[in-house]
Amino acid sequence: MSKYLLIASRDPFESQDVERFYKLAEALAEAKHQVTLFLVQNGVLPARKSEQSAKLERLVQRGVRVLADAFSLDERGISDDRLTPAVQRSPVGVVIDELSAGAKTLWS
Repeated sequence: MSKYLLIASRDPFESQDVERFYKLAEALAEAKHQVTLFLVQNGVLPARKSEQSAKLERLVQRGVRVLADAFSLDERGISDDRLTPAVQRSPVGVVIDELSAGAKTLWS
């Protein structure tokens, strides 16, 4: 079992690549790998309760840990009460922690 950190910075409302990145996270989790999806920059937009957040909820159900960068959320005016329960607010330092723990990292 490997550890993966996937960093999503793109807005899923503008880029189809985000959907493929989510599918990769799901496939890795289904293959019994430990997967963290870290949302940053415009990648935090689906963390708000919306149709797009259902995709993140599905990932959590499949075993993916979904985190959203606190600074990116604040910059976009997304408060904790507007977050889908599937997403946890997190400091960017978690990326350093994951890298230090040997996580294989992909950025989209």
